[in-house]
Amino acid sequence: MEKTFDILLKNRKILHNFLQDMPKEDLFKVPEGFNNNIWWNIAHVVVTPQLLMYKLSGLDFTIEEELINKYKKGTFPDGEPSKKEQEKISAYLFSTVKHIQLDYEHGKFKNFQEYMTSPKIGLNSAEDALAFNVFHEGLHLGAILALKKALAQA
Repeated sequence: MEKTFDILLKNRKILHNFLQDMPKEDLFKVPEGFNNNIWWNIAHVVVTPQLLMYKLSGLDFTIEEELINKYKKGTFPDGEPSKKEQEKISAYLFSTVKHIQLDYEHGKFKNFQEYMTSPKIGLNSAEDALAFNVFHEGLHLGAILALKKALAQA
């Protein structure tokens, strides 16, 4: 599982670079033909493991439920987030992965509830959920790259 966490952290560094390097107005812009923006995709990948790991294991979330409800599957951007929210998501990019890793190492994800994902990938364990999350974050990195390209052409 060490490699899985390493991959997650590397992807999170890429996402963090978008937050650092892109003009803020571009992070929140929804280009024509899209239904979300770069910011939403980044916040979405922060909240999704809370649902995949903690909720499916019957554990309390490690971030605010308000953020989870705002950025979970099926949501869309709703204006520009506050400076405080931006800072939280930026910090959670790394702290949540470390938290999940520690909780995993301490065996906290034992009571895992099976779950079928939207792409029809069945999750039967915390290990399955972590592996799926790597795939999920890769999909959203691809969406972010497409958004960035669309913004450059606008």
